Amino acid sequence: METGKVLIYIVKTVLSTIAMAVILFASAGTPDWAAGWAYVGLVSIGTVASMLIVDTELLAERSQVGQGAQTIDVVLAVTMARVGPAAIAAVAGLDLRFGWMPEIPRVLSAAGMLGMILGYAIGMWAMASNKFFSGVVRIQSERGHEVVTGGPYAIVRHPGYAGTILAVLGTPLMLGSMWALIPAAATIGVIIARTALEDRTLMQCLSGYKAYARCVRCRLLPGVW
Repeated sequence: METGKVLIYIVKTVLSTIAMAVILFASAGTPDWAAGWAYVGLVSIGTVASMLIVDTELLAERSQVGQGAQTIDVVLAVTMARVGPAAIAAVAGLDLRFGWMPEIPRVLSAAGMLGMILGYAIGMWAMASNKFFSGVVRIQSERGHEVVTGGPYAIVRHPGYAGTILAVLGTPLMLGSMWALIPAAATIGVIIARTALEDRTLMQCLSGYKAYARCVRCRLLPGVW
């Protein structure tokens, strides 16, 4: 059963990456886009790496919407992981096709790529440190869910979301589209809302989380929130 769930997760992830590439280049109207291919390559590498560093039990958990997941969180999760990135890709592609904005400086594109790499690295660190890193907000009682305090969780309470924000912010810059910062900002808003929802759920339902929150005060950015 677990093997089947892992295969489902892999297939869904691969298809999602392919769909993202199709949206990107269909919007651009051309496959001749170096930044677009660099983006697809970076996403592909990050996706494969994230699957290699975690155990199969976590991949199986992430393949499904488990028992106890909240409907609002499922909506936020899909928006954050699928709708938001697709909108960013579509707007960036259309920007390239129709020349809505002048080409941005290369230093900004490089900064965007660096942000994406750093964001993926933080996200993978969080996944490797937390065997309960589910795709939805729920208490995984059947897996012995407990508070994780090591790795990046010693710095902020939701490092996975922090990494995602960096990657989302870096994507429009890497693709050279200032217009794509609009859907990126909306996606970041969804991530912040989801962070607040998850934090509230864990406070209410996960034993030991309140004590952990007293030690690690910030959710996403040290010293800020």
